[in-house]
Amino acid sequence: MGSKERIARLKEDTRTNILDAALEIVKEEGWQALSMRKIADKIEYTAPIIYEYFENKEGILLELTRQGYVILNQEVKKAIDLDKDPAKQLEDMWIAYWNFAFEHRELYQLMYGVEMNCCSQKKAFPEAVHANNLFYDKIREVMSVENPHEDFVCRKFYTFWSVIHGLISINLVNKGRGQDMNEQILHDAIKGIIKYIND
Repeated sequence: MGSKERIARLKEDTRTNILDAALEIVKEEGWQALSMRKIADKIEYTAPIIYEYFENKEGILLELTRQGYVILNQEVKKAIDLDKDPAKQLEDMWIAYWNFAFEHRELYQLMYGVEMNCCSQKKAFPEAVHANNLFYDKIREVMSVENPHEDFVCRKFYTFWSVIHGLISINLVNKGRGQDMNEQILHDAIKGIIKYIND
C-alpha cells in the first residue's frame, strides 16, 4: 500500500471512529448529551481534529442519518427476498422497518425525530428517497388498481407509514403494551392496511 493510500485509509478510519464515538455517546447518554468536545474526549483527539472531518455537530448528525438510511435500505431489500407473494413481501418489508427501529433505536430517533429534532436535510439524501421508493413500488405492485395515480400510491404509503411510525414512536417513548401485544398490533395493522390499499 502506497503512502497516498495509507493516508486515505487513515483519514477514513478517523472519520469512522468519530461517527462510532458519537453513536456510542448517544447510546450511553442520549442525543442531548452529544457534543464535539465529548466526541474528541472519547477518541482521545483534540476538538480541532474533529472539525477537520465535520464542520459541526450537524454534519455528524447528517452523516449518521445517511448511514441509518443505508442500513434501512439493506434490511428492507433482504425482506423482499423472503417471499414471492407481493402482499407478503410488503408485510415483511414493514416488519423489517419495525425491527430496524428497535435494533438501531438511536439512528431511528435521529432519522424520524422521535424525542428529538430530526435532520432538516434528510429529504436531500438519495438513501431516504430510495427507502421510500422501495415501499412505493411494492404498494403499487400489490394494488388491484391498474396504473394507479402517484398521489394515490403516496396516500397509501403514508397511511402505512403513519400507523407503523406511530406504533414505533409509542414503543420507543413508553414501551407500549409488551412485546407480544405490540407485535400482534403491528401484524394486525399491516394486514388491515394491505386489505385497505385494494379498496
